[in-house]
Amino acid sequence: MEFFGKRNKGSALEADFSYNYNPKDGSKKSGKIQGWKKTLLFLASLLILAGGISAWKTGHILNKVSTRGNIFSNLTHIIPGMKNEIRGESEGRINILLLGMRGENVPGGGLLADTIMVASVKPAENKVALVSIPRDLYVTVPETDSRQKINAVYYYGEQKKKEQGLEDMKTIVSEIAGMPIHYSASINFKGFTELIDHLGGVELHLDKPFIEPLQFHEEHVCDENVYTVPSGNFEEKKNKKGKVVAKYPLCYNKDLECGGIFELPAGDITLDGEKALCYVRSRVTSSDFDRARRQQKVLQKIKEKSLSLGVLANFGKINAMLNSLGDNVRTDMQLWEMKRMFEIYQAMGEVKIYQKVLENSEEGLLYSPEITSPEQGYILLPRGDNYDRIKEMFENIFNE
Repeated sequence: MEFFGKRNKGSALEADFSYNYNPKDGSKKSGKIQGWKKTLLFLASLLILAGGISAWKTGHILNKVSTRGNIFSNLTHIIPGMKNEIRGESEGRINILLLGMRGENVPGGGLLADTIMVASVKPAENKVALVSIPRDLYVTVPETDSRQKINAVYYYGEQKKKEQGLEDMKTIVSEIAGMPIHYSASINFKGFTELIDHLGGVELHLDKPFIEPLQFHEEHVCDENVYTVPSGNFEEKKNKKGKVVAKYPLCYNKDLECGGIFELPAGDITLDGEKALCYVRSRVTSSDFDRARRQQKVLQKIKEKSLSLGVLANFGKINAMLNSLGDNVRTDMQLWEMKRMFEIYQAMGEVKIYQKVLENSEEGLLYSPEITSPEQGYILLPRGDNYDRIKEMFENIFNE
C-alpha cells in the first residue's frame, strides 16, 4: 500500500488491508477482519482497565479497613466469567466474627475485646444467628501454652504481628464453635459512635428506666494520665499472712465516661453514638450477659436503620460509610468478598434472626469455678470442661 507516496511496510495500516492465505481451504481472509479482532481486544482491555480504575478507587477506600489482598488480587475478580464465591458460600453457611474494643493506644485496655459475637448467615433459608461469647471465657491463646481470658487473645496476637489479632481470634472462636470462622471484623469505640451518628441515631423502646451508677464512676489506683481525681480511699496489698504491706490511693477518671452515672428514661428513645456506646458497654450493675443482649439488640437496630435509609441496599453508600470510618474498622474481607457478601444479602428475603448468649445460668453452657488464682480472677469455663455442648449449640442454632 502507498501512504503519502511511500510504501509503509509492516505498518498497522498495511496489516489491515493485506490478505492472508488459508492453506486448509485455499481461501483468502481480509486483514481487516484480523484488525477488527485486535480492535475488539483493545476495547475489551479498555473495559477491564476502566473497571480496574473503578475498583482501584473503591479499593483505595476499602484498603483502609481490609487487612487482606490488594488492588491486583481484587482486579482478577472483575474479569467476566470469573467465579466469585466467598468462603462458606458453597456450604450454605457463612460465619463472621464481630469484635468491639476501645481502640489501639486508648488507655484502659485498648486492644482487649469488649464485644465478641459470631454472626452466622444461611442465605438459602433467609436466616441469621447471633451468638455472643463473654469476654471472661478462659481459653488457651493460639500458638502458646498461655491460658488467658478470651478478650486478651486479640491483644496477644497484635503483639506478635500487626493484624494477627483478627486471625488469632478466629482461630480460638473456631475451636469453641466447632466450625470454621470464615471472616472477621472489628470496630473500635470511636468507629461505633461515628457509625450510629452517620445513621442519625438508633431508636429503642425501654419498658423501664435504665441506670448504670457504678461502672463509669469506678475507682482505680491513681496514675498520671487517666485516674487523677482522688477519691479518698485506698487499696490495700497484703502478704500471705494477711498483714497490710502497702496502701495505694484510689482515684476517679478525670474525664468521667458517660457522665459518671448513666441513665436512660423508659419509653421510645433515640440514642446518638455516645449514648448508644454507653448503653452497650454498661455491665457492672447488671451483668456481662445482659450487656451482650443489649449489644445484639442495638446491632439489630443498626441493621433496621440502615435498611430504612437504603444503606444496605447500596454498596456505594456502604463504601462511603467505611471510608469515613477509616482506621476505626478492620476486616479480613477483600473488596470483592465484601461486594459478594453484599450481593448475597441483597438476594435474601425477610430475614429471621436467632439469638444466643453464652452464660452461666442453670441452663447455660458455662460455669464459674469456685476457686481461682489471683492471676485468673473471675473466669468462665465450658460445662464438662470441653466445648462439646457449645459446638452442638452452634450446629443446631437454626433449629431452635
